[in-house]
Amino acid sequence: MKSLKKQRRIQIIALATVALIGSTALIGYAMRDGINYFRSPSQVMETPPDPTETFRIGGLVEEGSLQRGQGEAVLFSVTDGGASVPVTFTGVLPDLFEENQGMVGTGRYINGVFEASEILAKHDETYMPKEVVDALKEQGVYREDES
Repeated sequence: MKSLKKQRRIQIIALATVALIGSTALIGYAMRDGINYFRSPSQVMETPPDPTETFRIGGLVEEGSLQRGQGEAVLFSVTDGGASVPVTFTGVLPDLFEENQGMVGTGRYINGVFEASEILAKHDETYMPKEVVDALKEQGVYREDES
């Protein structure tokens, strides 16, 4: 009788372990496309990511680089003071998007151009995403009095 209880307990523990491992694997599989890493323009130029990788890039919209194309197409460069990356975007830009302002874009780096699927701009005169501030400070471009 004791042997049967011990065997049943071991089976339950083994089944719970398999269920835990399976659920962890499913969660990891489901999240693989939902995680977008942040990169500064300098990091993108140093080690260009794979064209299939979706990531976020942030910095300042370079002055004099904003060009509006046909329809909703826009071409501009984003910089962190150390490097500039050309960006293309088709869609409606945020109202506060302009040159020399902070932005974060989500997309892919294909053939030397960041093709953005989403563009976010700072939402008031004091906000800039932490990743962008850190990248600009690293390049020596950002000063606290600018925020």
